Amino acid sequence: MYFQHVYDKTLAQASYFIGCQKAGVAIVIDPKRDVDTYLEIAQQNNMKITHIAETHIHADFLSGARELAALTGAKMYLSDEGGEGWLYEFDHVGLKEGSVFHVGNLKMEVLHTPGHTPESISFLLTDLPASNKPVMLFTGDFVFVGDIGRPDLLEEAAGIIGTKEVGAKQMFKSIARFREMADYIQVWPGHGAGSACGKALGAVPSTTVGYEKVRNWALQHDNDEQGFVHYLLEDQPEPPKYFAVMKKLNKVDRPLLTEVPKLKRLSATDLTAAMDKGIKVIDTRLKQDFASGFIPGSINIQGNNSFATWMGWFLTYEEPFILIAEESKHDDLVRKLMRIGLDNIYGYIPGVHEWKGSLEKANLISLTEFKEILKTNHTQVVDLRGASEYKAGHIKGTEHVFIGTLEKNLNKIKKDQPVVIYCQGGDRASIGYSLLAKHGYSNIKNYSGGINEWVNSGNPVVSEN
Repeated sequence: MYFQHVYDKTLAQASYFIGCQKAGVAIVIDPKRDVDTYLEIAQQNNMKITHIAETHIHADFLSGARELAALTGAKMYLSDEGGEGWLYEFDHVGLKEGSVFHVGNLKMEVLHTPGHTPESISFLLTDLPASNKPVMLFTGDFVFVGDIGRPDLLEEAAGIIGTKEVGAKQMFKSIARFREMADYIQVWPGHGAGSACGKALGAVPSTTVGYEKVRNWALQHDNDEQGFVHYLLEDQPEPPKYFAVMKKLNKVDRPLLTEVPKLKRLSATDLTAAMDKGIKVIDTRLKQDFASGFIPGSINIQGNNSFATWMGWFLTYEEPFILIAEESKHDDLVRKLMRIGLDNIYGYIPGVHEWKGSLEKANLISLTEFKEILKTNHTQVVDLRGASEYKAGHIKGTEHVFIGTLEKNLNKIKKDQPVVIYCQGGDRASIGYSLLAKHGYSNIKNYSGGINEWVNSGNPVVSEN
């Protein structure tokens, strides 16, 4: 058996290339959308991709299953569980509880493991030449390392009211089934630390059933369904806005993108004309570079591992947008955008020097300056982190507005007095500063050191239980 774990650290998303070397065939489970990665693996190992499988209808990334099928001719093996409203709307081989298929000498058995979503399935792999016992379980968003999939996304992100308690109870039953499995079975989940699909995911890529029985909180509630449901639903991170769109696009027939597109370079005149039409400009530079000089009205979303997630918060799928990014960064940035389906890139400029007008500078303040401001009573201080982060520990007297919903809550940010914003380490505060500047706020200061610097300097925080 050939096995390769393919991990996208930007979305903390795992996919798997598994091949039968004797037959020269392979399966890809939960592929990302820039599928050239899997084609290269297949070519390097002289294998043909014949099977493509998904554990569920994904919400956090745009699946590359259909792109990969179009390029290879492989069949898609997808869940037919979950009932009305949870079925894929394009041709596929339907899978249900107990379904079995083979990839060369590899046996794949389907387990229906609902909870995260009603149609969720897991794949139990047996390497038949080596043993008649299963050795690997691909769990998708069912069981993670140290955590389990959240059942509230359908309600919180997609607006399907009344589903989270039902999902939590389904998850309780699915976990009971997991508990009965052999300890030696390897568990390969769909996500790692940093994903919004759970609240305490581990950083290591895989685990075993036995290890999770000891370590995973969810397997300690064997006789306490109510306690399990309560803990599972509380303090989950805010689901990015784009999740709702992903659920739809991953289920329906949609246009395919089978290669990484090239970006159009815009002239200074093109840029000005586009901005006059209201087209958003995303400055992907580092926050310190943005602070030293930025195009008025541009939004600073750094091209780091969180780039796609924040783009999904602040852009819609209908609107075009412009990137400020050096050409050497294009392939990386476009791939990140492809993975959540943000394809509507109007063009790019390589740097702010293309702008013919004056640049603005961000008003950054130091820890010392921030402490002096806190001694006064006429400054609003706003924490832009997530709700669970704020509850766990914030600077006394600060208000909370989550950065992802800042534009919907501008009425909470005062214009008639000074305002200081902060987050954990400055990245989200830079986004916030650019958004507020874009909306006409001129009274904002950015304490960019954030909670990290505040706490590391020995200053206190208060928490909410």
